[in-house]
Amino acid sequence: MRSDNIKKGLERAPHRSLLRACGLDDDDFKKPFIGIANSYTDIVPGHIHLQKIAKAVKEGIRENGGVPFEFNTMAICDGLAMNHEGMRYSLPSREIIANTVESVAIGHSLDALVLLPTCDKVVPGMLMAAARLDIPSIVVTGGPMMPGNYKGKIVDFIDVYEGVGAVSSGKMTEDELYELECSACPGEGSCAGLFTANTMACLTEAMGMSLPRCATTHAADENKIVIAKESGKQIIKMFKDQLTPSKILSQEAFNNGLAVDMALGGSTNTALHIPAIGSELEDKGIQVDLDLFDDISKKIPHIASISPSGEDTMLDLHNAGGIPSVLKAIETKIDTSTITCNGKTIEENNKNIEIKDVDVIRSIDAPVHMEGGIAILKGNLAPNGSVVKQGAVDESMMYHKGQAKVFNSEDESVTAIFNGSIKEGDIVVIRCEGPKGGPGMREMLNPTAAIVGLGIKNVALITDGRFSGGTRGPCIGHISPEAKDGGPIAALKDGDIIEIDIKNRSLNVELSDNEIAARIAKSELPEKKFKGWLNIYQKTVSSADKGAILR
Repeated sequence: MRSDNIKKGLERAPHRSLLRACGLDDDDFKKPFIGIANSYTDIVPGHIHLQKIAKAVKEGIRENGGVPFEFNTMAICDGLAMNHEGMRYSLPSREIIANTVESVAIGHSLDALVLLPTCDKVVPGMLMAAARLDIPSIVVTGGPMMPGNYKGKIVDFIDVYEGVGAVSSGKMTEDELYELECSACPGEGSCAGLFTANTMACLTEAMGMSLPRCATTHAADENKIVIAKESGKQIIKMFKDQLTPSKILSQEAFNNGLAVDMALGGSTNTALHIPAIGSELEDKGIQVDLDLFDDISKKIPHIASISPSGEDTMLDLHNAGGIPSVLKAIETKIDTSTITCNGKTIEENNKNIEIKDVDVIRSIDAPVHMEGGIAILKGNLAPNGSVVKQGAVDESMMYHKGQAKVFNSEDESVTAIFNGSIKEGDIVVIRCEGPKGGPGMREMLNPTAAIVGLGIKNVALITDGRFSGGTRGPCIGHISPEAKDGGPIAALKDGDIIEIDIKNRSLNVELSDNEIAARIAKSELPEKKFKGWLNIYQKTVSSADKGAILR
């Protein structure tokens, strides 16, 4: 056992002395040490209940002969960090989380891990750590929040953001917004739609790193406690069998995860997180890039219309059968021989699975859209790629040509949107918000929600930043190279004509290569200098098309 490094032999008497201070006895030194990486905090709705999840995990570990050790890592709520300086820290927190789990697991010679994430950056951060460490690991995601109810209508967190724009345009009163504000988020769990947190939970299950039904079992559902305890039991079996992440996260497993992403119409942030997780297994031959996303998108139809792409909720998805039923629906297009954390293949797990509601999880022969929910666009504005959630774009905006309105920050764009500077047909360009240029690659939820709430029609938005999983409409992010790296987006000026052609996967500006190069040479973009962590991050982060990992 790895933990013998701190508990076995004459020279480890000092180590055992410290462990005895933690309550261990002689029998405990014969058992595997299982780390529980908890991201509990009482300021993030998705994480306020993780203490009881951890308690159930510990019970399962003890019952099957292990010694649990709980430790904590951070969690940032993107909703609370939105539209201010805090959002610069959200994506970088993924790296801190991965590094924290790695540090504790190696520093204390843990034999295996149970990972307890819920929200956007915590799930991929913990998966990156698991892949990097390659010790037996299982994930228990915290579960979605129950949907809210406002005047008899199902609502979620994004409705509140769009409500701000509705008040500004006179479509809603402040009293109505207050009522919505008090109704949209009824309790613990990740925000109720298929936003980034829930998308990542679904992909975690699809790739085999959490038990069946874990992803969509809601935080308030007592079955989440059952899954947590079962995961605690299962990690002991995984330890005995040495079932490690590299044996689960094969290339085929990553492909399956992306297939589910496309089938559900998941968050565009997966185009950052899945490549980042894959990068930890490059030495095992894993390759996940934007071309793979687009290739799978063209093969896997969009079969579930979950908010923000449609009216159905995560609760509807769960009641229709959850991820096992999604995998069942697309089983002819994926590799069902991949192993999962319970030691069984997808085929074995899904032997008796049925789709309980074909209106929520449709057949691949009668999909919502013929292609997957995400598309990768390239062109002279994004030579290395950009990302759009095509499943949430109205058919009328799949092709759009318009004049650029260029801004060097999210804040500038929001001011312009609310003061009426953006007109129908415009293409809002927000640059200097990439991984380096931001730094931190802030989410552009505020401007996109404002456009929707104000009711401005036929407006597109492109950025080297990223979008919330709750974003809908013709919003194209992750433009690479970013402005800070001298990407073509740095050359844009007000009035330039931009052509967006999602079906043909292109994003271009009506400028020659020479014109673009000449403008970039003369461009004077704002310099942003930061102290501390952001200074380190800005100097070491890679581009969005590489997953914004540190190099």
